[in-house]
Amino acid sequence: MKFFRIIIIVLLHVAFVSCERNYVSSIPNYPVGMRINLTTDYPNFKNSTGQILTFTERKLDIDRLGFGGILLCTGLMTDDYGNSLYYAYDMACPYEADLKVRVYPMEEGLGRVKCEKCGTEYNVGYGFGDPDTETGPSTEILKRYRVTISGDYLTVLPK
Repeated sequence: MKFFRIIIIVLLHVAFVSCERNYVSSIPNYPVGMRINLTTDYPNFKNSTGQILTFTERKLDIDRLGFGGILLCTGLMTDDYGNSLYYAYDMACPYEADLKVRVYPMEEGLGRVKCEKCGTEYNVGYGFGDPDTETGPSTEILKRYRVTISGDYLTVLPK
């Protein structure tokens, strides 16, 4: 009986440890930091669904846009209070790993972006940035950044 208890403990430990994210992106670590006012700067973006903003040039001198720029999107789902969920990604395609090759929003796909070179489409509306492997060669997710909300201000920071 004690043997089975030890086996169960070891299996549970392995299960929890293997769930950790040890993900290393092909996109190099570049400084990331940007703050926007959702009410004055982007009033239609606040509490929307499936909207995407792209930032390839700094608005303020203190802004840092990562490797290929920042892609900011509202989720396709909301939190328990009906508020939008916000996700941020690096715009550089992980397959190409070139700061000049970016992903851009698709007109016909809500919550989807597409690499301008390899053609891989990524699902960004649920917060994963996972590639649709039927549309292109990439198997790596987009590099994700942390998003915090404080009042009307949205801040993008490194993960």
